[in-house]
Amino acid sequence: MNVQKEHDRIKLDDKVLGMPWFVQQFIDYKLPDLSPSTLLEYVRDYDTFFNWLRGEGLSAADKNNEVTLKELEVLRMENVVSYRIFLTTKREGTNSRITVSRKLSSLRSLFHYLSQIAEDEEFYPLLKRNIMAKIEIKRIHKPKDTAAKLKGKILEEEELLEFIGYILEGYAKDVEKNKQALYAHGLNKERDASITSLILNSGLRVSEVVNLNVDDIDTNNKMLYVYRKGNNDETFKTPVYFREQAKDDLSAYMNLRQSRYKAPKKEKALFLALANGQTEGSRMTKRAIQAMIIKYAKRFGKPYLTVHKLRHSFATDYYLQNDIYKTKEQLGHASTETTEVYAHLTDKTMSEAIERRTE
Repeated sequence: MNVQKEHDRIKLDDKVLGMPWFVQQFIDYKLPDLSPSTLLEYVRDYDTFFNWLRGEGLSAADKNNEVTLKELEVLRMENVVSYRIFLTTKREGTNSRITVSRKLSSLRSLFHYLSQIAEDEEFYPLLKRNIMAKIEIKRIHKPKDTAAKLKGKILEEEELLEFIGYILEGYAKDVEKNKQALYAHGLNKERDASITSLILNSGLRVSEVVNLNVDDIDTNNKMLYVYRKGNNDETFKTPVYFREQAKDDLSAYMNLRQSRYKAPKKEKALFLALANGQTEGSRMTKRAIQAMIIKYAKRFGKPYLTVHKLRHSFATDYYLQNDIYKTKEQLGHASTETTEVYAHLTDKTMSEAIERRTE
């Protein structure tokens, strides 16, 4: 099990104890098919819903784990509408339309299981009436809309190489009067450039970068092995290719990984951080990588750039040279529907290309 999944599995096992028995049964049923990270989000959604039920007097339970099936069974359409309004208008932590849709989808999955799959001792459904079956969840996250939001917020063409070069050299000039920032940059620039280059030349997700071990890298064949999102086979790592540029940047980092980050023999992580006061380096966190990219992006003049937009930047560039199916495989998408984003992002490039006259 990779690092993030292991962490989320521990949190899931703890969080599910605060749920009713039928939710615990549902989570056990879903464990072989969904990642601990996804199921943890499910449980958090149920926690919000049960808290709301009790707050509205729709459940007599003192605690969430005491909510009953009968209380779910007698819910009316007006109650679900009220919950949706609560999610979109509550003062603290107001949810976007996409988040509301996801939270309702989590509930639909639970209610479907209780009414269509789970059985009591007499082979009757645990839930006799499923109010959530009446709820239509509209698709909000359309590829064309996503593409429109991304335009102008990703790296294009020569900017991919320029950003890596800026991390290696340009940033130091911008912070030359800040001794602390300059020192930290001198210590980490090869590592930071290597991480950035790897994403911009392979399209890895940040979680995949975090979970990389030294043994996962085959620089000679420009290949690495990762646990891909949605694949619950803990024995199989997917091979992913990267471009020549990343090979050079990786090699530069690997040559100083041991000496600069004091990597202990037991530490398998590829990318390390050496915290102040520590004598040995340890695996970089997801949050540290995200903060690192944002730091450089702001100075580079791309304040909207994030780790995930680096992945979008690679995908857009890759799609221009390959078809949608190769792009899907390279990115590890479950379906080409997700990959359609890059078809829309490259519309302008395609329209310009068709107007070019051959000599």
